[in-house]
Amino acid sequence: MFQAISQLFSKNSKDLRKRIYFTLFCLGIFCLGTTITIPWASVVYEELGFLEIFNLMSGGGLQSFSIFALGVSPYITASIITQILQMDIIPYFKELKEQGYTGRQKINKITRYLGIIIGFLQAYMLTVFYMKGADTMMVLKTTLVMTAGTAFLLWMGDQITQKGIGNGQSLLIMAGIIQSMPNVFKGAFSAFITEATFSNILGGILFAVFILSYILIIVGIIWVTLAERRIPIQYANRTTSAYGAQQNYLPIKINAAGVMPVIFASILTTIPATVVGLIGNQAAIDFVNNYIVYTSPTGFILYVILIFFFGYFYTFLSMNPEEMSKNLNERGGYIPGVRPGKDTSDYISKSLSKLTVVGSTFLVILAGLPVLIANFTSLPSSVTIGGTGILIVVGVAIETYKQIESSLISRSYAAKRKRLK
Repeated sequence: MFQAISQLFSKNSKDLRKRIYFTLFCLGIFCLGTTITIPWASVVYEELGFLEIFNLMSGGGLQSFSIFALGVSPYITASIITQILQMDIIPYFKELKEQGYTGRQKINKITRYLGIIIGFLQAYMLTVFYMKGADTMMVLKTTLVMTAGTAFLLWMGDQITQKGIGNGQSLLIMAGIIQSMPNVFKGAFSAFITEATFSNILGGILFAVFILSYILIIVGIIWVTLAERRIPIQYANRTTSAYGAQQNYLPIKINAAGVMPVIFASILTTIPATVVGLIGNQAAIDFVNNYIVYTSPTGFILYVILIFFFGYFYTFLSMNPEEMSKNLNERGGYIPGVRPGKDTSDYISKSLSKLTVVGSTFLVILAGLPVLIANFTSLPSSVTIGGTGILIVVGVAIETYKQIESSLISRSYAAKRKRLK
């Protein structure tokens, strides 16, 4: 790591430093925009329900109706929709998927336009719901400003991908979450030390335990994110010795679904609360709050079940065993001791199922910790341990570091070749 940092400031990495500076500049614009509230819509609300994850991604901008209130969450929704449509639901999308680079470019273009449309609909619904009593012109103006903010972030994310260090949309999400994190530690310090009813020594110890717990959770997330099962692969007419004694593997991550199962589960368990809130029926509101919202005992059980369900659904959506088996067969590859075709597909499917149990269990622990802490302690709602935000930050940070390290290695090799010539 320290070697990579030293290489970053060498003469050969001047263009990479410019890319990093450009990325930081764009992220600074995003952080500044989350603090600019729409003047005529200066409404702050507390209970966000399933929108809390999107408020976290937008750096708290959703809670204060900033110009970047929606962040890039509409783009995430659009990406999920286009991924599902590629599962032979609409033949056109499957054809685009099979066209390679050209098809991916078209899918990305469709996803961006769909994201803007979804952003407009989300902005309109949020404005109508939270700005009750506003006239039509004010609702329309607020909706257009929020949609324009999302469109600008999508454009800026593309600029980061092309002119920066890559992963533009993911870096914007990570920046929003990091921007919200200081409030967590500030609230913990206040709860344990400045406003605590016990001694400062005990409060300091509890605050240190809180910090240590955060560090241990981050270490656990890094381990799970990097952990994978490597299924050995052999290719016909290729010997191991002919390729420098390097073994080929089919890597399968423990948590292949990432944070998506938690997002899906959060939405499904809290949408009823939003619906009954719009209807205004008190009996329905009480029923939903007591039995469906994931802060209730039965709602939490439902929340856990949905995380496991979507863990399996999204894993098998992104890693189709039949397609993986087909690709191996086309390249002349096979798993030692397993017949090509259906047997290979079944073998991969069983491996995915076992790993998904471990990955989904980890997601349940990570997503359930904030709920349990909120229900069984007197800490303020802003103080949480765990949560999906840390998972997103660590995942994006690891991916970004790998990209920068790969760029530094390629530049180092290029400089060596140039010197040898």
